Amino acid sequence: QVQLVESGGGLVQAGGSLRLSCAASARTFSSIAMGWFRQAPGKKREFVASINWSNNTYYADSVKGRFTISRDNAKTTVYLQMNSLKPEDTAVYYCASNGIPYSRMIRTTESGYDYWGQGTQVTVSS
Repeated sequence: QVQLVESGGGLVQAGGSLRLSCAASARTFSSIAMGWFRQAPGKKREFVASINWSNNTYYADSVKGRFTISRDNAKTTVYLQMNSLKPEDTAVYYCASNGIPYSRMIRTTESGYDYWGQGTQVTVSS
């Protein structure tokens, strides 16, 4: 069982920045893929970014060039640096982990992840 705890959400003006963190309890953290998703009110949860064990990253088109996903294996933590935030970025942000070690697959769907955090609210005001 992997526990994921997000933090770092909050209220920010458009154009501002936030950094989300996700602390994982997984002993195999360094070998697994991690992802960020978000869900806006009345919408389905959508993929934001992913990073695999070898630090290959992938982003949704809507955040490419503005968001950066990274990981610190020593701290078993994954980050999402969000810059140039827009009101449409307002959502609950979730981190997720995949349990397959050393997988090269790029995972952009919810079904590709096994464990989820409780989410952290990000609100961007105009």
